[in-house]
Amino acid sequence: MVDGSIIDRQRYPSPNPRIELYLITYYCKGLRVKGYLAYPKEEGCYDGFLYLRGGIKNVGKVRIGRIIQFASEGFVVMAPFYRGNQGGEGNEDFAGDDRYDALASYKVLEQHPKVNPNRIHAFGFSRGGVMALLTGIYETNICSIVSWGGVSDMSLTYVERKDLRRMMKRVIGGTPTKYPERYRYRTPLYELEKIEAPVLIIHGEKDKNVSVEHSYRLEKRLKELGKSVTSRYFKQFTHYFPPAENRETVKFVTEWMKNQ
Repeated sequence: MVDGSIIDRQRYPSPNPRIELYLITYYCKGLRVKGYLAYPKEEGCYDGFLYLRGGIKNVGKVRIGRIIQFASEGFVVMAPFYRGNQGGEGNEDFAGDDRYDALASYKVLEQHPKVNPNRIHAFGFSRGGVMALLTGIYETNICSIVSWGGVSDMSLTYVERKDLRRMMKRVIGGTPTKYPERYRYRTPLYELEKIEAPVLIIHGEKDKNVSVEHSYRLEKRLKELGKSVTSRYFKQFTHYFPPAENRETVKFVTEWMKNQ
């Protein structure tokens, strides 16, 4: 069985009557991984949208409302839960081997009958920013990459988030000082030359979960490499945008994607 093969699908109640929603089980590196797949009921050929969540385990779970919001803008949305979550096999390891769950999700979209395989976008929120960038590094055919409040440097996350250090030491296997190569492996900044797709960066400057420094470093490196990068920084916002501004930014993001 190849990565991205759908093993099981169960129809899920959709809050939008125009959007189909499924809980799917797909294959990735010998594991059964779970995720949501949402798409417009109306016939047509749509762009694919890979939604890469933040957090770990039960923190930052994929919210149905969020993926329906993006599917309603005219996308087929695939949102992996990552291995070991919500009934999936394996263990999530914070942008280690679970990066392959994102890459297999890309394959799910590529094979979907309603998706134009040359029009697939990667969107990452928070820790998902790393996952989106890694997807763009591995899948150079990806159409665009969005990092919203996204992590770009795993060592910086360790330094900034004292509350996450215990988890990171357990999952990654030590500290950045002791195992710099493990943190470097999870830091896309070192491989950005492989990215071909344009990148959009969204970040609230008052973000305490993922400091805006992550986006500054990402933008600086992309510009040094001569890559296409667009950034929008919001002085007044934290990690989470107020509802009206959130909707407005979603609109901007999806329109930007469709123009790439």
